[in-house]
Parts: sequence; structure tokens; C-alpha cells
Amino acid sequence: MTTSLEKAKPEDEVREQARARAASLSYSTGFGNEHSSEALADALPVGRNTPQRAKYGLYTELLTGTAFTELRANTHRTWLYRIRPSVVHPPFERIDNGTLLTPPFDVPLDPNLLFWAPRPAPAAGTDFVSGLWTLGGNGDPVQRSGMAIHLYTADTSMTDRVFSTADGELMIVPELGGLLIHTELGLLSVEPGSVALIPRAMKFRVEILGAAGQGDTPAFVRGYVCENYGTPFALPELGFIGHAGMANPRDFRAPVAAYDDDTERPVEVIHKVGGNLWSSTYDHSPLDVVAWHGNSVPYVYNMLDFMVMGNVTVDHPDPSLLTVLTSTTDTPGVGNVDFCVVPPRWVAGEDTFRPQYFHRNVSTEYAGVITAPENPGGWLPGCGALTNMMTPHGVGADVWEYAVQADTSVPEKADGLFILWETKLPIALTTQAAQAVGTTDDETLSGKNTLQSRFRS
Repeated sequence: MTTSLEKAKPEDEVREQARARAASLSYSTGFGNEHSSEALADALPVGRNTPQRAKYGLYTELLTGTAFTELRANTHRTWLYRIRPSVVHPPFERIDNGTLLTPPFDVPLDPNLLFWAPRPAPAAGTDFVSGLWTLGGNGDPVQRSGMAIHLYTADTSMTDRVFSTADGELMIVPELGGLLIHTELGLLSVEPGSVALIPRAMKFRVEILGAAGQGDTPAFVRGYVCENYGTPFALPELGFIGHAGMANPRDFRAPVAAYDDDTERPVEVIHKVGGNLWSSTYDHSPLDVVAWHGNSVPYVYNMLDFMVMGNVTVDHPDPSLLTVLTSTTDTPGVGNVDFCVVPPRWVAGEDTFRPQYFHRNVSTEYAGVITAPENPGGWLPGCGALTNMMTPHGVGADVWEYAVQADTSVPEKADGLFILWETKLPIALTTQAAQAVGTTDDETLSGKNTLQSRFRS
């Protein structure tokens, strides 16, 4: 399949074409396995990776996301057969980082439970890259450790710009409006309720499919992004759960090969490395991979496919049972960052306080809302909450009252769709995020925290 860059078209036409492409996409399924795809017949070599003369005059290139001598199970690499090798480009020049920032940050750690309202509409002409707004992070991308949380808003498609980050892989979670993501390996359609994973340093551009219910109006899209500086995300071990459960490999979809056929035109390529942005204007599109094979690939995953594991007797299980993907560390069981999802599910604990109990824990947790629940809680789609390590947190008085009065002799269907990023290190805020913190008294964020003493001796 070929795709075309459409700089001259107005945004509504770009979106219409993007929706048509998204509707026609096919995928290869399976997480972490060897995928292969070719947009032209016989473009993929057979029996060797580096033929003396690749078909169609293509160049052979290897993209490796892990060290050469890592354990086979941990190795991430993909062979690319492209129209031009990546070394063909003018020099990069430093540009302003804007609101896309990188730790370490010098804002003192805040021991409070922190909330942010949904991000407002962006200035006209904002695309995915220019609309990235960093909330906070930890670690250091140069040391390949830690993570950052970004929020994005955009009202304009990237028709003549391409982005990549050598600092880490990107997890993109739309909350308002869908995206069509053109990667070097092909296209991903990502709607609210799904998540996209882009490998470290893979180039891509983002077109807007449109905000839900708003058609071709100049609506904006919005969502959450995790930049993982550590080991690539992997499926967690299942242990006593057995061979299946939680996120199943077959539900992850990888793209099929697709390349820009209009390659002879200026394209701005923005590259992030060491926390800084660099720009170069190519005379061609770098999304020119005609065939590829490997296991370092982008994915899209529908969070409603998650197989929720839970109790059927008493008590509330630990949130680790909601883990979709994990970036591991040298300490078994301790994640650099874990991605968890809280989808609609049945809750069946008897004589049990069914919401998450009040707690303090060593992990740091950021929660984002895709779909708000109907029961009490006051959450709005697009809002977020940060609980740094050992910060006490739990439900507000309205949720507490609802839970203690509920009839637990019958199962209850919990609705809404939340995401969680949990990390072993505290998350320091950016100055811009610290200035935008809301309050727990804001009913559009969490509901009033008016828990009172009910002690009776």
C-alpha cells in the first residue's frame, strides 16, 4: 500500500481521507512475535537479510532497539527495505522545545494528591507535536531510565511534518477524537478506547480522524502520552494465572507495510534526543519503507479486550492485576513503568468495600480518564490525577457513602474507562504543570473530599 502527503488540502479534506484510509486498514496480530510485511510483491528478501542487490533498488537498514547481546527474548530489532536510507538528510539544527520537556525537573516533590482539569482547546494550527505538553517525569533518558507523562491537544493534521524520539518509546492514548498514525512500518488507526505504542526512534506523523460527534468541524483532539525511557514495554508474566488472561498477545495489532508515494517534496523532520528537539527539512518523506520484518514494531491495542482478573469472594485485589504492559528493571517485579487499564467489569466481592480502599504505597501513580463512570465520583474525561509515593489516597465522601450502602450480595457492573501509569520513582512536575494544578474541592475533578469521623466507642 502507498500513501500520499496532502499539504495543499484543507483540514476537513485531510480528515475525510484519513477516515477512509483508517476504515480500510488491515493488521498483523500478536505481541512480541516476528512480523513481516511488504507493500510490493517480492520486496522482502528470502533467506537473507542483506542481499547484494535488494529488489526495486531498495536500501537495507536495520533498526535495533536493544543491545546486540541481550537475551534473545529481550531483543528488539527490525530489518527495513526502504527507498532511501535514513542517513540521507540535511544537518539537524536545534529548535525550541516549547512545552515538550524532559526530566530531571527542579520543582520540589509535592506530597499532596494532585489533579488537573482536561486540557483546553489548542491555538489554531496546532498539530500533535506542537501540542505536546509535559506534566512531569522521572529518571534520565540519557541513562535510559525513567519516564515522562505528556498530554496532547491538536486541531491540525501533520501532513508535512514527521516526528521521532530517540529518548524512548511512546505510548499514545486518545481521549477525545481518533488519530491515524503513519509510521515507518505502516498505518495505525487509534480511537478513544485504544492505545498505540511507537518504538524508540521510529518516525511517524499523525493525522486527525475527527473528534467524536463533530464531523468535519474544526474540532480538536486530546489525549495522554507516556514516554518510556527504560526497557521496551513487554507483557507481564502470568504466574499462577496460567497461559491466558489480562492482556492477550493476539489482541495487539501491528501495521502492514505502507509507504509515502509522494517522496519528492519538502518534509520537516523533528527529532528528540537527550531532551532537546532538532529539526531538518528533508527533500523527501522518510516514511518510505516498502518492506520490513522483525519484532520492533508499532502496535495498537483495544483496552476493552483486556481480560480483567478479580476476586469472586471477598476483598479488593491489588491494581497490579490490571497491568497491560510493563517496562522492567533489574529488580524482579519492580517496573520502570507499568501501564494499567481499568475497563468496564463485574465486581462481585461480598461484604466488601468494592472501590479501591484507602492506601499509601511506594509506587507513584498517574490516572487518566477516557470514559467517566455513571456512579458517584465527579471524574471528567480528560482529567488526570497524580499520587506520588506514600501519598495517601482513596475515594471521596460521595463514593464512600455509595459503597458502604451498596447491596454486595449481588454482582455490580462497574463502568467507565481509566488508564494508570505506575512507576517506581516519584514524578517531579514541570513548572507549567505545577501552575495548572487544580484542587480536590473542584467537583469537575474528584468530588469534594468531605470524609468525617464516624468513630463510636
